[in-house]
Amino acid sequence: MAEASKAVSLTVEQEQHEAEPPHQAMFLVLTYLPVYEVVLMSQVCTSLRDAVNNDILPWLNLTVEKPLSWRLNDEILLKVTSKANGRLKTLTLINCMHVTDEGLQRVVEQNPLINKLRIPACTGITPEGVLRAVETLCQRSNCLKTLSINGIYNVQKDHLDMLIMKLGKNHPLEEQQKQQPVYYHERGRFSVFKHEESQRLIDLEICPRCSEVRMVYDCPRGHCMRREWPLSPCRGCKFCIPRCENCGGCIESGEVEEGACEDIFCLECWLQLPKCSFCNKPYCKQHTNWWCTSSDSSLICKVCDENSHGYTYTTDVL
Repeated sequence: MAEASKAVSLTVEQEQHEAEPPHQAMFLVLTYLPVYEVVLMSQVCTSLRDAVNNDILPWLNLTVEKPLSWRLNDEILLKVTSKANGRLKTLTLINCMHVTDEGLQRVVEQNPLINKLRIPACTGITPEGVLRAVETLCQRSNCLKTLSINGIYNVQKDHLDMLIMKLGKNHPLEEQQKQQPVYYHERGRFSVFKHEESQRLIDLEICPRCSEVRMVYDCPRGHCMRREWPLSPCRGCKFCIPRCENCGGCIESGEVEEGACEDIFCLECWLQLPKCSFCNKPYCKQHTNWWCTSSDSSLICKVCDENSHGYTYTTDVL
């Protein structure tokens, strides 16, 4: 009888211990997570679920990326952003192709406090839709501070000039000229921890070599030894100056090394990276999860693994 009572007591203690709410720091972390991870956190326990459903803090800085990008449409976007109660500060939509001009406009009209708008590769949005959204957000002083639209189709010089003019109204000339360098291997990295001073007003500019509206990258090497243009700065779009996927440095023609992911590397990085046992090609940092392992524990790229087994990977690897 005593043993049974003791067992019941231990069970009750375990249940009480399991029912304890998570550490308070977990609730602070919610503010910095992408939407997908916020949803996952809401399924951990009732305390986190209530925090996600009832608190606006996790919804003030929204980031939607894979695997939710292709599912997001105007209706879902409006529903998600409404959780901020009109106080949304950061809206980051990465490769959300089903979001349109109308959906974006409805969101910015209901959230006039947005100061960071990042919509790279949202191909359902047009340059005219971007202009309309920026004009709406720039009606308030000191509001929109940074805009990322790389990957949106048909952005022309006229669009860029108008965007710069609207964004520059609320920013002093000194702040506009204080442009931080942009490196190719760091493209697409968005963070709410990034200081305002290190962010550009807009990610696109006129390439100094081809005069097209594109992302223009700087060379991370202190003293670039590029021989093709010895008297001009090493700045240009990816079409004008090939750059290493791993370090962002420029690559001389004839010195380009290809990886198993079809990205290119400088010779220095190519020599240092692990390579496939069959084709002797490496993966870049963002594709290291593509490695397969052979029976003798050596690394094999996906292409060689497919050829050796006679099947094809069907998972989304983009």
